[in-house]
Amino acid sequence: MKKNKPNTVIDEKLSFSEEIGKKEEQKLKTLHQHKRSEWAGLGTFGMVGWSVAVPTILGCMLGLWLDKNHPKSFSWTLSLMIAGLMLGCLIAWQWVAKENEMMHQDKEEEDE
Repeated sequence: MKKNKPNTVIDEKLSFSEEIGKKEEQKLKTLHQHKRSEWAGLGTFGMVGWSVAVPTILGCMLGLWLDKNHPKSFSWTLSLMIAGLMLGCLIAWQWVAKENEMMHQDKEEEDE
């Protein structure tokens, strides 16, 4: 009785052609994908900077006003500057995390 050996050459050719097909699909998706410009990256960088700077400056301004009108044994300006900086960092962190999640969600949808 003769045993049928699997034809490994044909199997290898099929897996190789499937791999080539997947790579070609990825290249075509990349070509048709909407590309973000350098200006969009700079806009993102600016958005993160402003989201930290604005609360910090507002905290300093409020602190200066409080130091002038309601003096205490501690510095309102320094306290509110640190609070504004922390708030700004939290806002920037949440914004970057949201952008990252959207980017990965788009990547997963493309892979399907």
